[in-house]
Amino acid sequence: METLSTQLSQFLEPIAAWFRTLNTPEPIVHWGHPVMMGIVAVVMGSYVAYAGWQGRLATDKDVQLKNRMDHRKLAPLMTLFITLGYTGGVLSLVMQNKPILQSPHFWTGSVVVLLLWMNGLISATGFGGNKPALRMTHAYVGTLVMLLLVVHGVFGLKLGLSI
Repeated sequence: METLSTQLSQFLEPIAAWFRTLNTPEPIVHWGHPVMMGIVAVVMGSYVAYAGWQGRLATDKDVQLKNRMDHRKLAPLMTLFITLGYTGGVLSLVMQNKPILQSPHFWTGSVVVLLLWMNGLISATGFGGNKPALRMTHAYVGTLVMLLLVVHGVFGLKLGLSI
């Protein structure tokens, strides 16, 4: 695993070197990713999850429709922002000359991105022809993602304080 980590860091080093030429202050390189991703995960993520569940559970059809539309508009943006933030987090580690694949924060982030894209694919297929089992899977995978983001944040704070 260490060899793969080194190879990945070497592959990303030219990009990290270019970003270093911007002379970004160290606190921003170190804490920029967690602050920005914290905002996305907490603010956007919690609303996307709330709207998704309200779209399923609300008894008022207008409330249900509004929440489904909000969820449908914001969930892809959240997935995009988290994917970009994941990339930025990896690049931040390379910029700080830290190993990539060795922290639980990296692995929980990888699982979050994978689950988000998988959930988006379930939705993009129209839930397999509007199958209730796929709709339920989508809802619970989304909830799992939100719980995993909490664990991910804890691991990230621990990582940030250790480097």
